[in-house]
Amino acid sequence: MFNALIVEKDAEGKTSASVQQIGLDRLPEADVTVAVDYSTVNYKDGLCVGPGGGLVRNYPHIPGIDFAGTVETSSDPRYKAGDKVVLTGWRVGEAHWGGYSQKARVKADWLVPLPAGLTTRQAMAVGTAGFTAMLAVMALEDHGLKPGNGPVLVTGAAGGVGSVATAILAHLGYEVAAVTGRPETADYLKTLGATQIVAREDLAETVKRPLEGEVWAGCVDAVGGAMLARVLGQMKYGASVSAVGLAGGAALPATVIPFLLRGVNLLGIDSVMRPYADRVRAWDRIAKDLPMAKLESMVRPAVLSDLPQLGADILKGQVQGRVVVDVNA
Repeated sequence: MFNALIVEKDAEGKTSASVQQIGLDRLPEADVTVAVDYSTVNYKDGLCVGPGGGLVRNYPHIPGIDFAGTVETSSDPRYKAGDKVVLTGWRVGEAHWGGYSQKARVKADWLVPLPAGLTTRQAMAVGTAGFTAMLAVMALEDHGLKPGNGPVLVTGAAGGVGSVATAILAHLGYEVAAVTGRPETADYLKTLGATQIVAREDLAETVKRPLEGEVWAGCVDAVGGAMLARVLGQMKYGASVSAVGLAGGAALPATVIPFLLRGVNLLGIDSVMRPYADRVRAWDRIAKDLPMAKLESMVRPAVLSDLPQLGADILKGQVQGRVVVDVNA
């Protein structure tokens, strides 16, 4: 028997989450059984712990869209007992039972070997948010971004993706402008390497002009909506925006003018179905280019019983940095 956070739905459609003991026979059929060390709290987790957000197919359900741990058993030759592994994406924690459990059973295709030099705790301090941030930075680099090109904007900078993106970019030598709607996070963002703090209200309003002055050499955008539309009109010629989230809404009240007259690139970043080779490349870059001391400064520890409240908090935008969940505490 082992502990897991079980989300249940009653006859009236209301969900509730509680820590329960279950057996291995309850886990779904798959190739690899993992003893989970750590998981994290992401926006999707908040949805799945609470109302579901249309992500959860069946109840009862175990959320947790990422985890790191040790292989216990494997029917796939790529993994053997004792191997350290990381999982992000593949709709685990949504359509498939996830990491808010002391044990998980998943497909071997969904796993990545833990990179040398990282512990399982550090891997989850990175988690889905950090993995996505690294994919966003890599996409900007692949489209020509280099230190010295000018300031790089990070929107939603105090959140999970934004925090890691800020730390990575600063470590790589970029001048980072961090956007936040919470003035109290300014000192935190500066410790991560931000050299400029931009108030959210400075970018939140849509303007009628499709182009403004050329300001940003690149952007990691976790907000979307009107802010993304505004930022597109402020990008330098040929610059790129990596779009990683929609905290400000899914609609994009923009024109095609920045793309046509300035050659701006809007790069969509998907971390859920990312091919294996891209995952390995990103995790290797994380081990190399994410300063671990700054990573630790982002971390807030939690245990399984904290998750119902944390799930509600992250949906309200009240979680700063990274929450690392010790499922065995």
